Amino acid sequence: MRAAVCTRYGPPDVLQLREVETPVPRDDEVLVKIRATTVTSSDWFVRSGGPTLPLVKRAMMHLVVGIRGPRRAILGMVLAGEVDQVGREVRRFRVGDRVYAFTKYHFGAYAQYVCLAETSTIAGAPGNVTFDEAAAIPYGGLLALHFLSKGRIASGQGVLVYGASGAVGTSAVQLARHFGADVTAVCGPSNLGLAGSLGAAEVVDYTKESAPPVGRRYDLVFDAVGRRKTSALKVACSTALTPGGRYLSVDDGTPETPATALAQLTELVEAGSLRPVIDRLYPLELIAEAHRYVEGEHKKGSVVITVGHEGD
Repeated sequence: MRAAVCTRYGPPDVLQLREVETPVPRDDEVLVKIRATTVTSSDWFVRSGGPTLPLVKRAMMHLVVGIRGPRRAILGMVLAGEVDQVGREVRRFRVGDRVYAFTKYHFGAYAQYVCLAETSTIAGAPGNVTFDEAAAIPYGGLLALHFLSKGRIASGQGVLVYGASGAVGTSAVQLARHFGADVTAVCGPSNLGLAGSLGAAEVVDYTKESAPPVGRRYDLVFDAVGRRKTSALKVACSTALTPGGRYLSVDDGTPETPATALAQLTELVEAGSLRPVIDRLYPLELIAEAHRYVEGEHKKGSVVITVGHEGD
């Protein structure tokens, strides 16, 4: 099978398309024929080796992921495709099932096939979207769902999403609106219309404003960008809280991403409460170019990689 292989940390060009052996599923695994994957902010950060991290944190990352390069040379955390084979102990899935998954640091999605344990974060893909669209859901959707739940979101609350145009932010705006919150979205000027179309009642341009609207206080402020990027507006938003209000960053701890949460996202997509947002599509052969674009940190929603197969 074809796969994008990363044997050392570095710039996007360290990703090389190669022929590798197709994996064989164990008794408790399914073999998924991958139709689409994505380039997430986590993907490019891992591929680069985390050069902006403090020395101690970078060393810890390399101990976990790999010293000079990823131990698992095929990166990619998100995939959508169909079950090609099942192990003899598998009960949840059958050959031909449409699925999508979040592999986390097991990676493996930048390839034509991958083996996943039946108990991993894998679920039936929404029936009303394409494989490309399905691949745009798990990363942002799972992270947003985790942090909104951690923030004890409830109907009638005021919620501000800082960084409302990325994969996590676009999902957070839609999910917060689904849960009945009054949503304020913060993003750049070119994405204000997008945020509004996703359900934000109010949009704020971080390039023009240094504080949230006068007098506004929020029950939950969610930083969907992460702590490495800040602004005067972001600092002001972090303190614009109601009594008992909470401020959460996407960098706060390790998110819980169970298969049940992915199944919940499937229901929301099929009900029309959550829609995928795709910025660009690239073929697997242009994976390095896709990484280069995402690393610029100006994408809207997700950047999706289409994975072709002989005979398609």
